[in-house]
Amino acid sequence: MKNHLLLNLAGLLLVAAISFSFKTAELTAGAESGLNPWEMLGMRRVNYGLDRDEIAVTRAEGIFTALQIRVKGSPINMHKIVVHFGNGETQEFELRENFRAGSASRVLDLPGNRRVIRKVVFWYDTKNLAGRKAVVQLWGRH
Repeated sequence: MKNHLLLNLAGLLLVAAISFSFKTAELTAGAESGLNPWEMLGMRRVNYGLDRDEIAVTRAEGIFTALQIRVKGSPINMHKIVVHFGNGETQEFELRENFRAGSASRVLDLPGNRRVIRKVVFWYDTKNLAGRKAVVQLWGRH
């Protein structure tokens, strides 16, 4: 009885290990083949008070359908962002949103087909009393 139980447990562990291996290989292959649609395009540690910053998108494959802002470390009040495309056009998004540390903006769909992004300029203010600076991350969806 004891040997039978050990054999069943060993079988379950083997199945779990194989399943984990396939899932890891699937995730790796998905990231390498472009199946993961979101990519971090850049980030900035922001200053205190009212300010503006830029994130240059330097990727050769800078073709995206949507953006998202994610905030880490400290709260921030994001006023707006302006996306500068490779063809010289711009798109402004009024956010007027208070982000807590660890929060994200709504998905910001880009007009037209997939677009090449040169840079994103964002206006914000902070009122951090804890002395920690916020980190703003720019994510793009392929």
